[in-house]
Amino acid sequence: MDVEGKVELVKRTPTIELVTDEELKSLFETKAHPKHYIGFEISGYVHLGTGLLTSLKLKDLIAAGVKPTIFLADYHTWINGKMGGDLELIRKIAAGYFKHAFVALGLPEDKVDYVLASRMYNDEYWKMVLDISRNTTMNRMMRCVTIMGRKETDNLSSAGVLYPAMQAADIFMLGVDIAHGGMDQRKIHMLAREIAPKLGKEKPIALHTGLLAGLQSSLRMNPTEDEVIDAKMSKSVPDSAIFIHESEEEIRRKIGKANCAPKILEGNPVVQYAEMLVLRDRALKIERPAKFGGDLEIADVAQLKSEYAEGKLHPMDLKNAVARELCSMLKPAREYFGKHEEYLKEMEKIKVTR
Repeated sequence: MDVEGKVELVKRTPTIELVTDEELKSLFETKAHPKHYIGFEISGYVHLGTGLLTSLKLKDLIAAGVKPTIFLADYHTWINGKMGGDLELIRKIAAGYFKHAFVALGLPEDKVDYVLASRMYNDEYWKMVLDISRNTTMNRMMRCVTIMGRKETDNLSSAGVLYPAMQAADIFMLGVDIAHGGMDQRKIHMLAREIAPKLGKEKPIALHTGLLAGLQSSLRMNPTEDEVIDAKMSKSVPDSAIFIHESEEEIRRKIGKANCAPKILEGNPVVQYAEMLVLRDRALKIERPAKFGGDLEIADVAQLKSEYAEGKLHPMDLKNAVARELCSMLKPAREYFGKHEEYLKEMEKIKVTR
């Protein structure tokens, strides 16, 4: 594959921003297998945004010759008060259910490096955290706390103020060429790029994907950052999210209840799922009786938006098609966890006891 082909794979939906195209092209011209990283806190069942969207993007990167790393951020999870603040439990779930959620979606260990954060932390790492902190103002650090899924106005522990510096240090310690995350991670990636020369490090290329809206979301046009954080798919609100192991019946039920106002594109999660998860690499077939127009094949996003905005595509027909595609895309995960029920049982125990 030539360099242009690799760049196009990296930029394919769900990517919505790449900083920068020129740097990525130069990277592929000089390195056959660039290093990548995406980090996750360990909390709750894995939903479409964390699991399916990420796996689709990582498969693009693998096809482009990139070596991906999934960074299992145990200390970050602990600082953010997830999983009851039980560090040993966080580590157990990271190595068990959470890692296997990605394996179930087609990202085995021979294709992806899985790194537990705390195993990388040593004197050099903590020195780097301090070096980043002393080169960053408190105001700038506080603007970065939204990477934790929190608003700037939320009360934070003093450890929370360290969180952005730790995440920037993760990027440099891993020696990655590409830092990847949702748009909610943009601030820390930009900080890492700006501070890299002061630390004698190479600037990481920043790859950002869209955030999947919750099923009940109805975001207005040009939402604020806080509104985006509030609206995104959430593990803590079960009916706002589809989890990767759920049954076909549950997926159809949740999509059936989702916000999908007729002719409205903005803030419509079902339209967004069709755009970001399905139409990125395939057509979307709409199955409907002849009296309602007969079957329709949506070839691309432009056609989807045109048909829907003009009222030529009924919300229920779109919901049925998207639900069908999601059931198919998540079939490997359902089958995997059907054979490895111990990981789901492990999570169920946590749900019962916490």
